[in-house]
Amino acid sequence: MAEKITRKKLSMDGNTAAAHVAYAYTEVAAIYPITPSSPMAENVDTWSATGKNIAGEPAKNIFGDTVKVVEMQSEAGAAGAAHGSKAAGNGAARTCLGPHPHDLDVRSR
Repeated sequence: MAEKITRKKLSMDGNTAAAHVAYAYTEVAAIYPITPSSPMAENVDTWSATGKNIAGEPAKNIFGDTVKVVEMQSEAGAAGAAHGSKAAGNGAARTCLGPHPHDLDVRSR
């Protein structure tokens, strides 16, 4: 008989869920938190700094690394840093928090 796989189930808002998935596929996160802010960049920054994710587990991406977070001074800076990181061969994410259609722009390997 096949072994049963158990998975933790967590309740969270959409921004936290998006940050959780983006963290998994990201090596470098370029963030620009503006108001009104959502918790996406804040969560990624917290998980990277503390080493724990929302479930209290080690905060590692799918590559086994902690995400490197850099806070930029503008949306253009965040976009440029994400694209530059991607050009250098990293998986990168850009988060610009506000009423923008692409608040989370994920670039994976």
